[in-house]
Amino acid sequence: MNSELTKITAYNDIPVLSFFKRLLDPLVILSTLYLLTLALNEPFSGSYLVLAIIAFFISSYLHEQIDSYRNWRRGRVLAFARDIFFGWTIFVAILMFIGYATGFSYKYADRVIVSWFFITPFALLASHLALRKIASDLHKNGQVRSAVIVGVNEIGLKLADRITEYPHMFMQMRGFFDDRAPGRLPAGLDTPLLGHMADIAGYVREHNINVIFISQPMSAQPRVRQLLDELQDTTASIYFLPDIYIFDLMQARFDEVGGVPVVAICETPFAGVNSLVKRLSDIVIASLIQLLLAPVMLSIAVAVKLTSPGPVIFKQRRYGLNGEEIIVYKFRSMAVCEDGARVTQAQKNDRRVTRLGAFLRRTSLDELPQFINVLQGRMSIVGPRPHAVAHNEQYRGLIKGYMLRHKVKPGITGWAQVNGFRGETDTLDKMAARIEYDLDYLRSWSISLDLWIILRTVKVVLGRDNAY
Repeated sequence: MNSELTKITAYNDIPVLSFFKRLLDPLVILSTLYLLTLALNEPFSGSYLVLAIIAFFISSYLHEQIDSYRNWRRGRVLAFARDIFFGWTIFVAILMFIGYATGFSYKYADRVIVSWFFITPFALLASHLALRKIASDLHKNGQVRSAVIVGVNEIGLKLADRITEYPHMFMQMRGFFDDRAPGRLPAGLDTPLLGHMADIAGYVREHNINVIFISQPMSAQPRVRQLLDELQDTTASIYFLPDIYIFDLMQARFDEVGGVPVVAICETPFAGVNSLVKRLSDIVIASLIQLLLAPVMLSIAVAVKLTSPGPVIFKQRRYGLNGEEIIVYKFRSMAVCEDGARVTQAQKNDRRVTRLGAFLRRTSLDELPQFINVLQGRMSIVGPRPHAVAHNEQYRGLIKGYMLRHKVKPGITGWAQVNGFRGETDTLDKMAARIEYDLDYLRSWSISLDLWIILRTVKVVLGRDNAY
């Protein structure tokens, strides 16, 4: 629950901080590149424009996922500087890989790129420190919002900790209101108990409180309505902390449908800009791999055709996004092509696997045609592995939340696969553990997590773990 509160409130600290986290870092990076081309008398050609666009997408998400802003809010300048340079190092490594893989690096002047790589992290650090100085001056001048919380419970206590821990939210926590006696309140109440719910309106008017957070269960609706009526003659901003956090939330967020506010409790992480970023990264990576490994794929296709009778490509029905059936491609590794109501998973020393197929499965080379599925839009590079339709029908009634893994496109590799659940899942417990990793991926998705899974996949494949 605590992690879900962090996700929902992370982008609402203060408007300037939200702007800073989402846009200012990429603008500093792009501005530095543009100014260096001017300073070094290099024309800002179309190649530099392409570089700027790529840099914008990468930096927009990479710097956010590293969460250096946590240290920024806490005043840990050295730790913050470390995170800035660490993030920039990853950024440079990604750009260098893209430049090497595409062969476009020769289009740029070395002195511009080297200067950009060296100067930008210092420019980022300077911009953060400048904003920190501005925020500190505003705080000293008393430009903060006073806040109280109605209801002493887990979610209210967590919010109070957030306000106290992050002074750059520009809030000052005054205390709690609750009708229960002090002895009945949860442990961990460090903020003063200011009174009962009947005392709130008078206190707010007397002390000119700016923000009120109501942390009451849904069952207390009549009391909440009465409280709202009493607060009508104040100027305080009022927020409701719903007790939806008792549920197993997945990508929880607030949204609107036709102007009506709604709370997303279970939703795909790939909505809005995230969907675009995910799709662009899939297209770029899949295209590069197809170009680099085309000779390898052609050689495998010829070898499969020559070593055993049957088609080169094995096509199997799987469940894709939103549970819709898709056709997934693999190099055929067995003497049979099962796709019926019952499909037996491959096991160790499985007689159905051909000699060449055994090698392809151990090295995961049989999965290479699935990059075509990625370019078709049926699959993603990273996501829950697609199961045969027969297996879906078998497990959906046995494992809670099984079908939720289909809220995203299936992947060539996934969080479960790099955590030891690659290959056969011969027991219900193993399959349940795999599904839990899949759901954890949906809850925690970020572009940096995708990159980490791809790197981990290389290690797993080289180790040839659990593939039969």
